[in-house]
Amino acid sequence: MAPRKIIIDTDPGQDDAVAILLALASPEEIEVVGITSVAGNVPLALTTKNALMICELAGKADVPVHAGCDRPMGRELVTAEYVHGATGMDGPNLPDPTMPLQEQHGVDFIIDTLRSNPPGTITLCPLGPLTNIATALEKAPDIAERVHQIVLMGGAYFEVGNVTPAAEFNIYVDPQAAEIVFKSGIDIVVMPLDVTHKALVTKERNAAFRALGNAAGTAVAQMTDFFERFDREKYGSPGAPLHDPCVTVYLIRPELFSGRHVNVEIETTSELTIGMTVADWWGVTDRKPNATFMGSVDADGFFTLLTERLARL
Repeated sequence: MAPRKIIIDTDPGQDDAVAILLALASPEEIEVVGITSVAGNVPLALTTKNALMICELAGKADVPVHAGCDRPMGRELVTAEYVHGATGMDGPNLPDPTMPLQEQHGVDFIIDTLRSNPPGTITLCPLGPLTNIATALEKAPDIAERVHQIVLMGGAYFEVGNVTPAAEFNIYVDPQAAEIVFKSGIDIVVMPLDVTHKALVTKERNAAFRALGNAAGTAVAQMTDFFERFDREKYGSPGAPLHDPCVTVYLIRPELFSGRHVNVEIETTSELTIGMTVADWWGVTDRKPNATFMGSVDADGFFTLLTERLARL
């Protein structure tokens, strides 16, 4: 079976970095045709630089990286240095990237890639705010029917919000973009906080990354050492949740996840709940299901796969 062609849309972020490393370490299942950066965890200049550094850390300097949108569609940018550090990827001391940034804008790269490949052969994997994806859909509505699937990290239901009482960060940063994506008619798989908060980097799991002895394993251990301080204090959890790698683990081992095909709507106007992911988990409305909203993950299987693949780099 041919590997699945994907575009990773990302705002690295330590957990984004791990998701990208896993994808680049899994060529049997995944072909990364390109990476597009978006403003989110930190401003665009830093998310773009971080994406380049991750590719070089993986030894994959041939992966094209394109800078995308530097602000949400309809509001001011909200960032999360308080979680990820000033660089967005604090922890390891990685060298500045030397590989070139592609000249083409990330949104145009998404559009051109979907138009130049057969319909149904490209999966979009957003790990941050959905600004680039929504902008591409607005600019080129014809691409919606060409997308095989969107597998994204964002939203929450039972876990409610992590940036406001009601909203998860990626959706909150650009709720207008999220609304466009969820109303696009594209097959969507959602990795919300309900799943990601069950994929925790415990001390034992982080020690396994460090014990790999390679640059990627060491960097991931250093990233999670830094990253976990915020979540351990906030949630009292035994380690940091690896949010974004849920997307790439799903592409490789979908059987590790379970969820429901439900209706998901995005709140875009309420001052109190803007950015809320309203998932009709119990089917109490007559709204048509538009996304597979995951609810659980086999965490041991998740970390076994991740550790095995990081060992390849």
